[in-house]
Amino acid sequence: MLNGIINVYKEEGFTSNDVVAKLRGILHQRKIGHAGTLDPAAVGVLPVLLGSGCRISEYMMDHDKTYRTVLRLGVTTDTQDMTGNVLESRDVSGISEEEITRAILSFQGEYDQIPPMYSAKQINGKRLYDLAREGITVERKPVRVKIGALRIESVSLPEVTFTVDCSKGTYIRTLCADIGDRLGCGGAMAHLTRIRVGGFLIEDAVTIGKIEELAGKGDIEDRIIPVEEIFLDHLRVRTQPSCDRKLLNGNRLEPEEMGLPVRGAGDLLRVCTSGGEFIAVYRRDEQTGSYRPYRMLTDL
Repeated sequence: MLNGIINVYKEEGFTSNDVVAKLRGILHQRKIGHAGTLDPAAVGVLPVLLGSGCRISEYMMDHDKTYRTVLRLGVTTDTQDMTGNVLESRDVSGISEEEITRAILSFQGEYDQIPPMYSAKQINGKRLYDLAREGITVERKPVRVKIGALRIESVSLPEVTFTVDCSKGTYIRTLCADIGDRLGCGGAMAHLTRIRVGGFLIEDAVTIGKIEELAGKGDIEDRIIPVEEIFLDHLRVRTQPSCDRKLLNGNRLEPEEMGLPVRGAGDLLRVCTSGGEFIAVYRRDEQTGSYRPYRMLTDL
């Protein structure tokens, strides 16, 4: 079984689950998942988790992301993008580039974003997009999101192209709609490309077709990123030989059992056996100072 993460370029027309289903057939294994849904019309980076990589899906979801989007001003739709039904159209010829720039940059920082009805978010056990398709609109609580940076690439009315760095849980089509509302003309997302998820860049992403080609040649492992590489920012330690069994059993470890000072050396650690085999990521218990498994990454 293959273990790790592969940086997939999701093409237009595929859902994220379509990508997983296709890779299960290509790679001949069931244990595959993805880290972060992309709408069918969106393209770009989709980290796909293989084998033990599926155990860090929650960690992968926490990564910041970068998107390039095309905002179409003067249009309001029921989905906040151009795949939906147009609810209202307005003339935008009188809006200046300066006004557009000011409105877009005003969202830099933190703001409370209301999740769209056409989203996979669940309320009372039902996904919002299922309710929306039934014609039901429910109240959604705003979610605090962080927009790290906004860079306007071009303005060619009615469209504006810009890139955005953002925290997890940010809906770019909602951001587009909010910008349109601030300008008083409405807006909808016309196109979306995810160009970064954490350290995964679009320049390194490979299409399903390329993955199939590499798998057929037996070269696919060259494209798989080991799980440990995701945690390279965290200290790598080895257990004392007498504590190897505790590690393999997923037991709590004291700092001194990993050759660390009593106060430890960080929130997360890459923990290996005394022989250097990477086994797990451990997290520090703030109350006791000991370390407990965050993710066991081996089937030993």
